[in-house]
Amino acid sequence: MNFKRQSKEEVSVNLTPLIDIVFLLLIFFMVSTTFTKENHLTLDLPEASTEAKQTASEVIDIVISASGDYSINDQALVNNSVETLKRAILKTADGRTGVPVIITADAQATHESVVKAMDAAGQTGFVNLSITTRKPSGEK
Repeated sequence: MNFKRQSKEEVSVNLTPLIDIVFLLLIFFMVSTTFTKENHLTLDLPEASTEAKQTASEVIDIVISASGDYSINDQALVNNSVETLKRAILKTADGRTGVPVIITADAQATHESVVKAMDAAGQTGFVNLSITTRKPSGEK
């Protein structure tokens, strides 16, 4: 008996649909992703130096007490609201938003008080913001 061999088809996996699906997923994720630009205040960490960089009249100094009371350039504010703080900052700056703002907070002041001062400065257009610290008493 002479049997004829059947020709076998080569078994293969067609990758074209898989590649199409991967490209569609890639396009979906690219389109659905949102790219937001977050606005942050520029924070300058204080550096110790022997020379004063600017005179006191060119700086807005916000002092926060342990109880959360604010004073701007040694003038106490009547209350602790953000609106009062913003008005006082604008009045002190005379419309110049390029003036540096220095926030000095007591070690016992709440985080909320400091963030409120930073937020008020940011909402009024100030971007040059510094937070003062002091060296521990054991360091020179």
